[in-house]
Amino acid sequence: MKPEDIQSSRAGEASRQATGYWAYIPKPLAPELAYSPLLIRLLDEARGTLGELAGLGRTLPNPWILVRPAVRREAVLSSRIEGTISTLGDLYRYEAEPQDAAHNADVREVHNYVVALEYGLERLATLPVSLRLMRELHERLMRGVRGDHALPGEFRTTQNWIGPPGAMLAEATYVPPPVAQMNEALNALERYVHADTDTPPLVRLALIHVQFEMIHPFVDGNGRVGRLLIVLLLVHWGLLPQPLLYLSAFFERYRDDYYRGLLDVSHRGRWEEWVEFFLRGVREQARDALESARAVIDLREKYRAMVTGARASRITLDVVEALFANPWVSAPMLRDRIKVTFRTAQKAVDELVKLGILREMTGRQRYRIWQAYDIVQIHSKEKRDSEVGAR
Repeated sequence: MKPEDIQSSRAGEASRQATGYWAYIPKPLAPELAYSPLLIRLLDEARGTLGELAGLGRTLPNPWILVRPAVRREAVLSSRIEGTISTLGDLYRYEAEPQDAAHNADVREVHNYVVALEYGLERLATLPVSLRLMRELHERLMRGVRGDHALPGEFRTTQNWIGPPGAMLAEATYVPPPVAQMNEALNALERYVHADTDTPPLVRLALIHVQFEMIHPFVDGNGRVGRLLIVLLLVHWGLLPQPLLYLSAFFERYRDDYYRGLLDVSHRGRWEEWVEFFLRGVREQARDALESARAVIDLREKYRAMVTGARASRITLDVVEALFANPWVSAPMLRDRIKVTFRTAQKAVDELVKLGILREMTGRQRYRIWQAYDIVQIHSKEKRDSEVGAR
């Protein structure tokens, strides 16, 4: 990074370090924003669609039939942005048979994202979004995978940088603040998260996300932790009753625009353009979540009517409910989840196969796995993230 790369000091400044390299020192939030008619319109549309999604979430008798699949789709797509290639089907199958040695490192990394996100949502009951929570999320995200060398659960103690593969510090596209300034920036960010301000919450979310990425406080995993924070703040601030909105699908779909937008804030001070991009993401993904939610609700009622009409057992209805949490199932998995015998679980599976709700996916006689194909399709609408088949 060169000082001439920083064409505006609106978001921060380049600072020459003792060893000769230049690093970026972000200014504390929040910048003075110009609310153009476009930005105001996008904010109104994003708030309106998000409010509709929140209202739907409050009426659901069992919101986790939507939440659990959404968490997993988010895990797949957020990890894909960082180059981890694993499909939704890979993740579901891993959860159905985690002991299978055939699972690759990528799917374990994606599963860690699920663990971190679910942990964070539970932790909000006792700990607000804070630097401590960021470290706890990072520890779970990086535990036991390829990034476990990257100080899991600890902010970095050395300089890092962003650039093309193999780039050295002098060739970096962006150099985050050195450790001392990093800690100052993190403390300022934490204060802003909890500050009383007239800035609309969705705009604050946009600012916080890019500020966290500019600080880049971890050796690895910054992008994923930054996207986790969006979900947690939506719930922490009461914008959603349940974690039903995720932006990684939007960021992955427009990956070049996403990275360009982040860099344009630091290099050119283009806060408004970033906020507009972020609000478009909220609007589009809230609409997507509403469509998925309605499809899931309709399919759940259809399945329950089919099972009731066939006079299947009550346990089979319980299995139907479990399918919406994970549409890939095995008899042992169901046995443990709904607390029945293996034989009872297998009987319920057989009944659902006869009804066409489940289909066997392995072709094996033992250790079989079944898939509720219709549920998978709802959560995998776009070709870019619909790679749901097992590898």
